[in-house]
Parts: sequence; C-alpha cells; structure tokens
Amino acid sequence: MKITICRRSHFNAAHKLYNKSWSKEKNLEVFGKCSYENYHGHNYELIVKLYGEINEETGMVMDLSDLKKIIKREVEDELDHKNINLDIDYFHDKIPSTENLAIYIWNRLNNAIEIDCKLTVVLYETHRNYVEYSG
Repeated sequence: MKITICRRSHFNAAHKLYNKSWSKEKNLEVFGKCSYENYHGHNYELIVKLYGEINEETGMVMDLSDLKKIIKREVEDELDHKNINLDIDYFHDKIPSTENLAIYIWNRLNNAIEIDCKLTVVLYETHRNYVEYSG
C-alpha cells in the first residue's frame, strides 16, 4: 500500500531577484521591490512529501526522524540565514526565485533520500505565495 508522509521545516534567507543582463530600471519594472540593491529576506516554510510503499517490517514509508536529519543537513544547514545570491554557488548565475529555489531543494533532497518514493517539495515564500515541485 502506498501513502504520503510529510515533514515541515523552515529557514530564513535573503535574496534579490535580478537579471544581470538587464538594466537597473528594467529589473525594477519586472521584479519591483524584490530587485532592490540591498536584498530582502523571507521566512520560508518547506513541506517535504514522500509518496511510497509502506515497509511491511517497520510500518513506515521512511522513519520521519531520518527525514528530519536529511532536511536539516541538505536544506536548513545549507540555506538558513544565508544570502542565496551570494552564499549559494548554484545561484551565482541563476535568479533565486521561489521556483528555482524549490528545484534546488528538490535536487538536494532527491540525491540524499535513499528509498524508492516520489518526492515533492512545497516551498512557501510567504503565507500566500508558494510553489510545488515534484521533479
């Protein structure tokens, strides 16, 4: 039998939405205050969903304490209290939109989770704005 298990996490990070090939004016026109020179921050909420078979021996898809450790190592330790544009190499040439950040997180988690499952990440930038990515 298959079921979805979920783990919620959060991290705080700063970023700036800015296309390096555009003028300051065009960036401001497209991204608004999100393109301000000195960055801005978010209290990101992350939901990690794993859809897979229940292991007959454990009764679980995955031990949630193991998932907690993976999320801490791969997401929280990597992103919490960082400037995404400056501190995360992946974003040196990529705009750190919520969409791109969700893909980045999904890739890190997908590489770290060693069970056969469908991984989905839901990333809230604000209480009203979020994205969902399933690979």
